[in-house]
Amino acid sequence: MDRRKLLTLATLASGVSAVSPVWAQFDLGKMLDAGKDLAKSESLSDEELKSAFDQMSAEMDSQNQVAPAGNPYAKRLAKLTSGLGTHDGLKMNFKVYLTPEINAFAMANGTIRVYSGLMDKFTDDEVRYVIGHEIGHVKAGHTKARIQTALRTSALRNAVASSNGKAGAIASSQLGDLFEKVVRAQHSQSNEREADDYAMAFMKAKRYDSKACVSALEKLAAMSGGDSTSFLSTHPSPKERADRMKTQVA
Repeated sequence: MDRRKLLTLATLASGVSAVSPVWAQFDLGKMLDAGKDLAKSESLSDEELKSAFDQMSAEMDSQNQVAPAGNPYAKRLAKLTSGLGTHDGLKMNFKVYLTPEINAFAMANGTIRVYSGLMDKFTDDEVRYVIGHEIGHVKAGHTKARIQTALRTSALRNAVASSNGKAGAIASSQLGDLFEKVVRAQHSQSNEREADDYAMAFMKAKRYDSKACVSALEKLAAMSGGDSTSFLSTHPSPKERADRMKTQVA
């Protein structure tokens, strides 16, 4: 089939008027490229995902003040995460960001970042609950689903360009955009329940105090009426979740 006939069929199928010259309205090459990008977002390999998150976490570390090994916050986090070097198939990488912001996040490559502002407010087991909750988002596939969705947008379609099974270099501007869409976007209520359930099981399996799941959420609920916390912008309805967690405490 010649190019003009193929273009005409594609145009009619897309609902575009064929009154004016088809090649003035429809770019077959762009359509095919967009199709490849969409397929790519649905079939990212584990290696490609890890490479993308490795680049994203390195970018975030470069933009924040990371607590050095001898810092009291770093020492505390190292102590309360002892024995968690590998968990549920993830090789964990823990660091503290020195900032009054109350937040924490995890990435699918095992990155866990806890903000010193959160550590100031929470007990050790409450911090452990937050870590378990963030791991829960990763293990439930929430971060993978988000990066696939993000890669469907025009600005990020080519952000993860595979080369021999590894993601290519991603521009800093795209890394920041990915971080906001994948890590800092608000979770749904169903995602929160999944992550909370994982955190409760995590706390019990590690023999941490499971009541910390409730007390941490109650603290966040109290902060919603006073202290500003970015954790609340990405993890909604802590009061409702605290009530739900009470029913699971052994």
